[in-house]
Amino acid sequence: MIDTLVALGFAIFIWWFSTGIVIVLNRMSQTTITLSLFISSMLGVGALVGLSHTAHQTGVSGAYCAFTCALLAWGWNELSFLTGWITGPQKTAILESTQGWPRFVASFNAVVWHETAILLVGLAIIVITWDAPNQVGTGTYLVLWVMRTSAKLNLFFGVRNLSEEFLPTHLAYLESFFKRRRMNAFFPFAVVSASVGLWLLVSYASHPMVTPSQVVGSVLVGTMLALAILEHLMLVLPLDTTALWRWAIQKQQKSKVDIVFDAYAPTRLNTHLD
Repeated sequence: MIDTLVALGFAIFIWWFSTGIVIVLNRMSQTTITLSLFISSMLGVGALVGLSHTAHQTGVSGAYCAFTCALLAWGWNELSFLTGWITGPQKTAILESTQGWPRFVASFNAVVWHETAILLVGLAIIVITWDAPNQVGTGTYLVLWVMRTSAKLNLFFGVRNLSEEFLPTHLAYLESFFKRRRMNAFFPFAVVSASVGLWLLVSYASHPMVTPSQVVGSVLVGTMLALAILEHLMLVLPLDTTALWRWAIQKQQKSKVDIVFDAYAPTRLNTHLD
C-alpha cells in the first residue's frame, strides 16, 4: 500500500510541477528559451539512453527510472512545440468562416512537424524497449501520446474550455483552429475508452500475482492516464482550467505587462533580453 501511495503522489507531483515549469520556461527571454531547449534536448537523449538501460530491470527503481525517462522525452516534445521551435508550416490564424476539410488541413499543417517528432520519438522508445520486461516507459509515453492527441481532436471538434491561457503569445494563432461548444460527439468516446484502459490497469495492479515493481509501474502509468482523463473533463466542465497552474500563468501575465512597458523603453528592453 505504501508503494502504491508513493507512486501515486510522485506521478501527480511530476505532472503538476513539470507542466508549470514548461509554461514558465517558454515565456521567458529568447536566451533562456534557447538554453532550455538545449538542456531539454540533452535530457531527451539521456532519457532514451536511460530507457535502454532500464528496459531489462525488473525492480521498483527501474519502474521509477523508466517512468521519469519517458516524461523527460515527452517534455522535450512539449517544450519544443510551445517555444515554437517545432510546430508546422501553418503559422497564421485562419478565418472563422473556414470550415470542413480546409479547416482540418490547416489545423494539421499547424502541428504536423510536432506530430512527426512525437511519432519518431515514440518509435525510438518502442524499438529500445522491444520485448523487454520493463515496459513502464513505453506505456507512459503511449498514454501521453494517445491522450494528448485526443485532447487536440476535442479542441478541434469543440469544447467549453479552450484553455487558451496556456498558449504563449507566439502561438496565439492556434486558437483560431479551436472551436468553442458545450460538447462534441467524440468526447464521450474518448473519455469512456480511456476509463476502460484505466480500469484494466487498476485490475492488473490489484492482481495478487503481480510483483511490487509491476504494481508501481501500473500505478505510475495509470495515474498519468487518470490525470489525462481529468484534463479531458476540465475541457467541458464549468471550471477554471488554469487554477492549478496559476503561479505559472501569472508569470506570463507579468511578462506581457513588461513587454508593453518595454515598448516605450528601448534601452531597458535590450537589458531585459540580455
